[in-house]
Amino acid sequence: MDSFSTTSIRPLHKSPSPRNTHRFEPQACSPSGHNRSTIGAQRHFHLRNSKLGFPYPVKNLLALFLLALPSCVAEEAAVGKPAYVSEAPLPKGWPTPGPYNQISEKNYPEYRAAVTNGSSGFSFWTLFNHIKKKDIPMTAPVEMKMEDKGNKLKKVNMAFLYQDTGVGTTGADGKKIEVKDIKPSKVLSYSWMGDDSNAQVKKAKEALESALKKKGVEAASYRMLGYNGPGTTRKKHTYELQAILPSK
Repeated sequence: MDSFSTTSIRPLHKSPSPRNTHRFEPQACSPSGHNRSTIGAQRHFHLRNSKLGFPYPVKNLLALFLLALPSCVAEEAAVGKPAYVSEAPLPKGWPTPGPYNQISEKNYPEYRAAVTNGSSGFSFWTLFNHIKKKDIPMTAPVEMKMEDKGNKLKKVNMAFLYQDTGVGTTGADGKKIEVKDIKPSKVLSYSWMGDDSNAQVKKAKEALESALKKKGVEAASYRMLGYNGPGTTRKKHTYELQAILPSK
């Protein structure tokens, strides 16, 4: 990653209301490919000293903010061989994303996560304020639980992952966040680079369904992992859609 400066963010005037922070319907995009409402939000924040416990560059302050938001347009596929762009450390023992554009089987260790319902920008800030208050360093990816709605997957909650189960404590943090330890799991994973459009998620789900059928098993649940934010050009964003396999 880039060299860092220790920073945090706060509103210049007042915190954005839920009405302004969670309404991220697809809009016209700027030349950089980012939603105009997100760019507007970025202009309302500046830097101050922080005790977050981790350094973060200016261009990546909101690096994970768009991970849970749908792409406003589908962009051209990345040119050349996909390569993971790391913006933050992975949780301890987690495999790196990939291989790209194919199914792989992966094992994940037990991990700790702060979870909140919803998948909007408001959910992101709820989690961000939690790790800021608790001095929990940010990691990648952001995890989103997906609910299978037949021919479409819907994001139902969002989680920030702790570095390991020795960081922080489990339990409720107010009414909106629960910190929990997630048991080890085996998954089928499909990784890709580019946007997180409905068409791309559908393609990944169809690939997973085909692999599940060959194994003769059904997914216990689905999740999507997003590894990059606006600090990385959209065509180099990495996502993984995973089918959690039933535990024996």
